Amino acid sequence: MPKGFPTLTDSTTRKDWSGIVTASAAQVSNSTIENVVAEIATALVPFKKSDIEITAATDIARDLNMDSLAVMDLLMELEDKFDVSIPLNMVPEIATVGQLAQTVIDSKKGA
Repeated sequence: MPKGFPTLTDSTTRKDWSGIVTASAAQVSNSTIENVVAEIATALVPFKKSDIEITAATDIARDLNMDSLAVMDLLMELEDKFDVSIPLNMVPEIATVGQLAQTVIDSKKGA
């Protein structure tokens, strides 16, 4: 990155974004996996193409018929919502909503 550009790790950037953190992001470390699954299910509503019920066992690609671009959009939304960073090398290992919820919780604990 060119010199002088703020990065996400700059303290000034964190101060600027601190007022935007939602209650769910602040409380994710204390959340149960069920709560995170519920938040993810809510975030998945715009991506749903059928009336399937979203549970922890829902396969993101197969059951929701999401392509890779939609999955990346979802991940960016969840990273913002929960104030976490999900490494791209972990994405292929995430198949279900429950695995995604656990990844969000684990990412928050590691932060």
